[in-house]
Amino acid sequence: MLLGRKKTAAAALTDVQKRLESGEIELVDVREPAEWQEGHVPGARHIPLGELASRAAELPGGRPVGFMCASGNRSTVATGIAKQHGVDAFNVDGGLQAWHRAGLPLTTRDRQESR
Repeated sequence: MLLGRKKTAAAALTDVQKRLESGEIELVDVREPAEWQEGHVPGARHIPLGELASRAAELPGGRPVGFMCASGNRSTVATGIAKQHGVDAFNVDGGLQAWHRAGLPLTTRDRQESR
């Protein structure tokens, strides 16, 4: 059964990747700056958890926002904060550790913001 769960988790993460690449969702990494610099999901936005409540207005209102951290603990908290601010939010279970185990891409380049 454990193998089945891993496959399901990898499939869910692949779905998150596809939805991010298509622009269907926004992905926010809530890890600390040093963690972000070590590697993150291409296309993700970085808002450390400690800044999320004060920066919630930066989150898009027209599409779901996924939250990611190293393992899923901080992003669970971030999801709750975002929901309190009226954001359609979800937690990326397993975080960056699961993303890496699933063989999905990581980068050390910062996201280019277009404003």
